[in-house]
Amino acid sequence: MGVAISVRLDDESHRALMQLEATGMTRSEAIRSSVVAAAARLAEHRALAAEAAALEADELDRREMREVAAMMEDLRAPW
Repeated sequence: MGVAISVRLDDESHRALMQLEATGMTRSEAIRSSVVAAAARLAEHRALAAEAAALEADELDRREMREVAAMMEDLRAPW
C-alpha cells in the first residue's frame, strides 16, 4: 500500500504540476514520477562525482592526461 502525504506547493511547483497533468498524467502519477526522476538524477550526480574523484586520484590516468596534453601542444601549429 502507498504512503499518503500532504504537500504545499509554491507557484513554480504548482505550474510545473499543472504542465505534467496537462499531458494526461494524474496528479499522483505526476508527483510520483517527479520524485523518482529527482532521486535518479541525484544518484547519477553522485555516481558521476565519485567517478570524477576516482579519476582525479588515479595518478596513472593523470600522468597519461599530462602526456596527451604535451603531445597536443607539440602538434599545435606555430603562429
